[in-house]
Amino acid sequence: MNTTTLFGALAMGGVLVLAFLALAGFLVVLALFVVGVYNGLVTLRNRFKNAFAQIDVQLKRRYDLIPNIVEACKGYMKHESNTLEAVIAARNSAFSAANRAAQNPADPEAMKGLLQAEGQLTAGLGRLLAVAEAYPDLKANQNMLALQEELTSTENKISFARQAFNDAATEYNTKREVFPSNIIANTFNFMQAELWKVDKAEEREAVKVSFS
Repeated sequence: MNTTTLFGALAMGGVLVLAFLALAGFLVVLALFVVGVYNGLVTLRNRFKNAFAQIDVQLKRRYDLIPNIVEACKGYMKHESNTLEAVIAARNSAFSAANRAAQNPADPEAMKGLLQAEGQLTAGLGRLLAVAEAYPDLKANQNMLALQEELTSTENKISFARQAFNDAATEYNTKREVFPSNIIANTFNFMQAELWKVDKAEEREAVKVSFS
């Protein structure tokens, strides 16, 4: 092998080594990028799951209050049994839906089921309290007033927790939709988070529990 051939072989070998190192470097950078985006998505998903946990705590408080409110109304609203029974049925349905959603807040179908059940409960409870306005003795009942105050506090906490959840879920959804992190999200099946939104106008407001 002459000198020219030797130098040519060495040069070719050097090019191959550089190409290999460049490819290896690219793969390392790509792997770090994928890991970084994946971990970021996991962090944001855990954040909105934790935000839902705060909603769940307040929902459970309201579910515990509603039977007491219905019981307080029974002695005064003897002719409103259908209204009382409807509220209890809606409460039980919402309670079951909340348990399903709490197991995986990232499941859009479970969240949709909860939103529907909560909408029905909110509407039914609102109707009950509106009917209760017609009973002066009930409005003056100390137990009912205490329950009313506790329900008001709980509704306010639900509203704040719901906003925090929507903020966290929106941040996660934005991350999973923008390029190039959407590629990682789709590859690893990061599902879109369902926002807590209400379609019917009468269900948009928190339950009004103040007797005038």
